[in-house]
Amino acid sequence: MTTRFWLRAILSAAVLAPASRADGPATDELKGHTALVYSVAFSPDGKTLLTASFDGTVKFWDFAARKELRSLKVSEQPVYYAAYSPDGATLATCGVDQVIRLWNVADGKQVREIKGHGGIVDCVAWSPDGKLLASAGADKTVRLWNPADGKEVKNLGAHAASAYVVAFSPDGKTLASAGADNLVKLWDVPERKPLRDLKGATMAVTGIAFAPDGNTLFAISQDRFLRQFDMKTGNEVKKLGPTPDDLYGIAFSRDGKLLATSGYAGYVHLWDVAAGKPTMSKKLKTFGAYCICFTPDGAALITGHDNSTVLITKLGGQ
Repeated sequence: MTTRFWLRAILSAAVLAPASRADGPATDELKGHTALVYSVAFSPDGKTLLTASFDGTVKFWDFAARKELRSLKVSEQPVYYAAYSPDGATLATCGVDQVIRLWNVADGKQVREIKGHGGIVDCVAWSPDGKLLASAGADKTVRLWNPADGKEVKNLGAHAASAYVVAFSPDGKTLASAGADNLVKLWDVPERKPLRDLKGATMAVTGIAFAPDGNTLFAISQDRFLRQFDMKTGNEVKKLGPTPDDLYGIAFSRDGKLLATSGYAGYVHLWDVAAGKPTMSKKLKTFGAYCICFTPDGAALITGHDNSTVLITKLGGQ
């Protein structure tokens, strides 16, 4: 297992005193998982919140009602990531058991298993048209799969250390991956070949996000900085931070004007993308904010935490 997994497993099992609640946006929480929550995302229609946990389950929540709809037992080992297909009909999951699984969202039945990685599968991502699935793993490789039959389309190549995250550009022509070698790698999806490396981070890159217009990419690192890269040149154009804690979660608002980040000490930040500066910096009541997303209406942030809870942080004084 990777060093990163052992660190997270230790942190998940540790008894941590909750931080005192700081002044800031109102916070609510969802309880139901029994271990660290490592992935959060909304369904394409915005009605269902999806959470994945080290307890081996994925949970579906009626977000408006703050109610658990159902729990899907994925594995006896930690689940790292869960992602809806663009049409919302299929769910892809991955984790410590080295298997990517596809599920029918309507009935919760497994459609197929996809095997090939030689280590933990840290992340999966759907292409915008839903015809490709990308994955990154502890075996250092970045791979493309055909979700229709589960066959490998291409092993694109490898990082020098564990690959942690993958993300498609909005037009689906570029895939970005990042990992423990401090690099973001860009891959030409149609040509199935490497494009360039984006350099600047001095520690592991733990999260990446394309701007909605596809012109820039943001990357977060354990060096506590947020970096903006120009997609045409590959140059770093902005370096934001440092933040108070190691960064793990990153997400854009739907309009692309705001970027949210979260970190291990429980801080969340909102960044004004155009101005290149934070508009909010708050410490939540719980450590280990490993993942983050905006609610579809942009009125709140969702974070998953070490203590198995999912926090809802309302923005704008709501």
